[in-house]
Amino acid sequence: MVSFTKPSSSRSFASQTKKPTLTLICPAYNEGLIIESSVSKLCDYLATIEEKADWDILIINDGSSDNTAMLADQLSSENEKINVIHHRINRNLGAALKTGFKYATGDYVLVLDLDLSYSPDHIEQLLDTIIDNDADIVIASPYMKGGKTTAVPSIRLFLSKSANRIMKWTSGKDIHTFTGMVRIYRGNFLKYLNLKSSTFSVQPEIIYKAILLRAKIMEIPAHLDWSFQKERVGRVSSAKLFKGTLLGLMSSFIFKPYGFFMAIGLLLFSVALYVTGWIFLNTFLAMPDIASDSLYTQFNAAVAQTYNDRPYSFIVAGTVLIVSFQFLSAGFLSLQSKRYFEELFHLNTSINKTTKGIDD
Repeated sequence: MVSFTKPSSSRSFASQTKKPTLTLICPAYNEGLIIESSVSKLCDYLATIEEKADWDILIINDGSSDNTAMLADQLSSENEKINVIHHRINRNLGAALKTGFKYATGDYVLVLDLDLSYSPDHIEQLLDTIIDNDADIVIASPYMKGGKTTAVPSIRLFLSKSANRIMKWTSGKDIHTFTGMVRIYRGNFLKYLNLKSSTFSVQPEIIYKAILLRAKIMEIPAHLDWSFQKERVGRVSSAKLFKGTLLGLMSSFIFKPYGFFMAIGLLLFSVALYVTGWIFLNTFLAMPDIASDSLYTQFNAAVAQTYNDRPYSFIVAGTVLIVSFQFLSAGFLSLQSKRYFEELFHLNTSINKTTKGIDD
């Protein structure tokens, strides 16, 4: 369940101007320590780019247990450009983004974390890039050339970069940051996505479905700065570190599920071939020492001798060969399933365009 603190009609003025409109979505969960200062900084910054776009801020209070809801409502009452949607319980990042995307009214929709680990000046860079290049998504990327990170814990940074590199490999796309939340979207494009994830894995899900829709995805160099993370947020994020990394690695599976199965299957098949080759080599080496007029009998005796000398090699070769076939079969089945999913996704998107009258 969600509830507004004031009606959406308060932003109707945006539709009457010729300038593009920008909705800034800020998910918030227990951000009582920073929400007032962060929103104030965002408003001050957005006021400097009003000649480029009319803007509004949409705060998604995701079931906070501190005073975030009260402070967000207070900010909304003081500024007509700030709206708040409340989740009665914590529903996680994916659900918060889906709610934000549903109620955002801007021609462009930008997501920014309230801890301002990405400074507000990224907003103008993202907005300019998506407008100038007629893109569907522009990602703020600290991992591409020109991007940088500051004060991010080394373990967290290593795991995050590793997960993103794996996703880059499995997707086959020149994208460096799949897991980052700070992005700008073309408003109409969001209506096509039909997102399912309610966790941090919603980020790669968005990219995956955007790729299926042949969206134009771009990145700009960004600065991820954690210099004031502990002071601002008052919490240590290490508890979510490995969970987030695991979700990221699992998310990489959606891009090429068949690749994982086939890679393992081919590796096991190679092992089986190696052991089988060793068996045949030793069998042929043993044949000259076996006296027999029949080549067939001589070969059988050599196989029996090899088995008696190394029985485990036959067991290993047979077992690994069977398992490799299982993985290769799973790879082909997952490839077929992926193609079925893509066809159904495109069909569903076409139906939504027709029934909802969505314009590109």
